[in-house]
Amino acid sequence: MTSLHTPISARPLLDLFLEKIYSLEQRFIVTAALSLAAILRRTKLLSLSTDIFLKTQYEAAWRVMKVSSTMEAEADSAAEMNGQEEADSDGEDSASQSDSEEDSSDMDDLDCERRRNECLDEMCQLEKHFSELKEKLFKERLNQFKAKLEEVTSGRAMEYINPLADLQKNMKIRIEVAGSSCWLNTNAVKGIYKGFCLDVIKHRYECEVQGAKQHLESEKVLLFDNMQCELLERIQRLEEDRQSIDISSEWWDEELRSKRSRKKWDPFRSEKKRKVPLVSGPYIVYMLRDLDILEDWTAIKKAKAAVSPQKRKSEGVKVEKQHFSARCEDGCLYYEGESFTKGEAIILDMKDEPPSQAVITAVSTGEVWLRRGDSSKTKIYVSQLQKGKYSVRRAGK
Repeated sequence: MTSLHTPISARPLLDLFLEKIYSLEQRFIVTAALSLAAILRRTKLLSLSTDIFLKTQYEAAWRVMKVSSTMEAEADSAAEMNGQEEADSDGEDSASQSDSEEDSSDMDDLDCERRRNECLDEMCQLEKHFSELKEKLFKERLNQFKAKLEEVTSGRAMEYINPLADLQKNMKIRIEVAGSSCWLNTNAVKGIYKGFCLDVIKHRYECEVQGAKQHLESEKVLLFDNMQCELLERIQRLEEDRQSIDISSEWWDEELRSKRSRKKWDPFRSEKKRKVPLVSGPYIVYMLRDLDILEDWTAIKKAKAAVSPQKRKSEGVKVEKQHFSARCEDGCLYYEGESFTKGEAIILDMKDEPPSQAVITAVSTGEVWLRRGDSSKTKIYVSQLQKGKYSVRRAGK
């Protein structure tokens, strides 16, 4: 009787063993990677976690591949031995086949049990060795991280020194640009921005000083010109007044001298009425006295000097044009089409002073007398009104 008995193969047991080892390796790799990542995150060395994880995974895979290759070689040798035994059993006689089948079945069971126990023992040893390696690797990595942490804390780690040097360099540059001077590396560093600000302030100060000096010089020149013009005008008016007074005094002296001479030489001669001369044709009769004629002549001369569009100025003074219409006639002041009489209240406007109220007290040919609110008297000339130095308007406007 022939029994077809197939020997039990070691492939399923090997696959189970490899799967278990691989699962344990993966679990260890994940656990170790998480632990290392947590430690690196606390120590701020996350850049090393990737290299450590890849190195650990490579070592575990290499060990698994080594164990799997060994187990596959043993399984192949067992399969060859089983094939040889099967070929020998086919060539035996049919008489002893039943006995050999029983013996082979017993041997296969014992061999499988033995191999199973050997695999379990090897697996336990591998697990134990793997646990020891895992603990050793963990301790080594932990010691490395502790040493690195101590270096970082003490300031000797390159991962700490290089960023610190960059930060110090940036700080120095910002301090140089920022402003205040400080002591850095035993050298006084002055702020660039502060220097620029000081230069700007200095330039503004110099510009203001230069502008003030130029303004002062221009004001001096303008004041000198104004005072010179006023003094020249006063000198000219005084000269005109002196000439008119000299002429009138000469005429008055001559008249008095003639009267005294007549009285002296003809003391007893009675006064006779002057006869009106008989003149044929057109004639002019002078009914005024010599003194009245002299006053009229002086007034005409002053009016001519005031109304003339151009006035002579000594020492090369420029001729000024009339800007306003002003004249005095018949005891009235005509200014810009308006007439002002004696006793009328007006408002006097001046260039360098505020407006003030005044009352006209007298109006002559070339000048006007005013009495201000503080009872002070002021004399203004028609030429000053024409040039715009003074201006008058009614008090109601």
